[in-house]
Amino acid sequence: MANEKWKTGITDIGPNKIRVKGYDIADIMENLSYAETVFLLLKGELPTKAEADLMNAILVSSVDHGASPPSVLGTRTVVSGGNSLNAAVAGGVLMIGDWHGGAIEQSAKIMQKWATRLDEEGASPEKVADDLVAWLKQQKIRMPGFGHRLHTADPRTARLFAIAERHGYSGKHIRLCLALEKALESKLGKKLPINVDGAIAAVISDMGFDWQLGKGFFIISRVPGLIAHAYEERNRERPMRKLGPMPFEYDGPAERTIK
Repeated sequence: MANEKWKTGITDIGPNKIRVKGYDIADIMENLSYAETVFLLLKGELPTKAEADLMNAILVSSVDHGASPPSVLGTRTVVSGGNSLNAAVAGGVLMIGDWHGGAIEQSAKIMQKWATRLDEEGASPEKVADDLVAWLKQQKIRMPGFGHRLHTADPRTARLFAIAERHGYSGKHIRLCLALEKALESKLGKKLPINVDGAIAAVISDMGFDWQLGKGFFIISRVPGLIAHAYEERNRERPMRKLGPMPFEYDGPAERTIK
């Protein structure tokens, strides 16, 4: 019905009024950081000092990772074709999926499910990690958030865990994550270090965020980097330039005719 109202619990607006989760936007502007405001939007309550510091570290950690990721190539390609900034950033965000930017969501989903055994069964992180690795092998699933194509020790992981430790915020998901890194090396015979996605997955899980927000954390973090790449591409490079791996080799059907 046209007169029916749908509900939202995020922002209340009216004449001369904007309240985000009940707080006046003007007060938020003066008293909260961007990271704290993101926490408020996603969680519904103001963060503690520890949560604010962790949220800030998470958003900074994935702000950019060079010119090679799919989201950056997507953004630069759209700009190179002569499109607007918003189209370029949207193109980059649309490149974020299960294989690029999706590991936070996937890793958090697995860890949140398996970490329940630590409470329900009183199992140790090491025992749960061993069982999880066995399950991953049986299902032929690669654990997301571990291993990296470039880093043998992701510097962002160590720093994020250090911030969590400093604030006394190393909970069951971080403990499981660390145990899982050792179990993977022991069972598979090769070191798969926790990358920044796995670290973020563990931290947001200990902060009580639903795994379904995983890609959201990556998107919020990465958009400023995409804007910087779009601006640089437009102002530094020539239009319609070659981007991505070159050269390519055709391996389709041989020359043929329509009769």
